[in-house]
Amino acid sequence: MKIVVVGGTGLIGSKVVTKLTEHGHEAVAASPNTGVNALTGEGLAEALAGAQVVIDVSNSPSFEPAAVLEFFETSTRNLLAAEAAAGVGHHVAVSVVGTERMPENGYFRAKIAQEQLIEKSGIPFSLVHATQFFEFVRSIADASADGDKVRIAPVRFQPIAGDEVAQAVGRVAVGTPLNGRTEVAGPDQFRMDEFFRDALAGLGDPREVVTDPHALYFGTTPGERTLVPGDGATLGKIHYRDWATQNATGK
Repeated sequence: MKIVVVGGTGLIGSKVVTKLTEHGHEAVAASPNTGVNALTGEGLAEALAGAQVVIDVSNSPSFEPAAVLEFFETSTRNLLAAEAAAGVGHHVAVSVVGTERMPENGYFRAKIAQEQLIEKSGIPFSLVHATQFFEFVRSIADASADGDKVRIAPVRFQPIAGDEVAQAVGRVAVGTPLNGRTEVAGPDQFRMDEFFRDALAGLGDPREVVTDPHALYFGTTPGERTLVPGDGATLGKIHYRDWATQNATGK
């Protein structure tokens, strides 16, 4: 099966390409680095020729609200048009758990717009909503930094290893289109401030994590369960401490 992975050279995309290839599929990494640009349309028709499935794991280079909305709306329209022309039978997109619970967040609002375009396209689709990746712990802390302090709200948090997101995406891609969504999350739920206090200490990051009920998460204050999945989510098996230990030792 030919599967085109848009954003296929990025963190999750490269993992998806590797896993699909290991299972005997023709996985094509499509990104500006490989001459395919969903934002401009460059190379899309050639890349999608003969493809049965398209997986979109691309991301906006800017999280500024207007820029991220423009990115997802434009790139998704271009992708869907190219897919319709090529006869692609399954569009898979990675989104974020909790988008509909925090629509005032600019990034989440852009992902909602992306999903609405997909749902209305007429192309069979699957949406994979994932929680935050282990790999993004430091960048989330940086976005929450206030000088030498990191302000984190005491809300629920259930991060997942990027490898398990990629596994879930690949599994959905080779299956029957859901024409709906599925949620994936890590095996453990934490209080977000406590998680970051332990995680940053483990990384040797000296910044103090301050529990702040009004702390912003990329510009918006999350609710108690905004960032965690509902019942029926697929849970990974990799625990954060095991992942952190493995990555710290380079294994």
